[in-house]
Amino acid sequence: MGTFRVSIEVGDPAGERYEAVEAVVDTGATYTALPATLLGELGVVPHARATFLLADGRQVEREIGRTWIRVDGRTELTLVVFGGPDSQPLLGAYALEGLRLAADPVGRRLTPVPGLLLLLEAARGDFARSTV
Repeated sequence: MGTFRVSIEVGDPAGERYEAVEAVVDTGATYTALPATLLGELGVVPHARATFLLADGRQVEREIGRTWIRVDGRTELTLVVFGGPDSQPLLGAYALEGLRLAADPVGRRLTPVPGLLLLLEAARGDFARSTV
């Protein structure tokens, strides 16, 4: 899949102040990754450390925090990875799912998608769509 860039806004944990950045849409990345300096300026605090596999096969440890992200008028609290100071901002799969957006690599844009909800009907032994 080809990559493309989109404008996103990254917020502080209170969702009061946002900074605009250009991010590469990376559906192969689990989380959104942003420079640690930007996250620090916004007051985002790491709450965990995790190991990540890079595209070149190397493993690295990075801190993870939570903050707001806004894309195309949709806002969601999401997990973010603290990258190096010169790291390329990446918009990952977890945030895209939360924002209910899908990557259109041909049109080089994000498109809204409906949320999916499938419930198991144990009594009938089959699946049924729910309007919960």
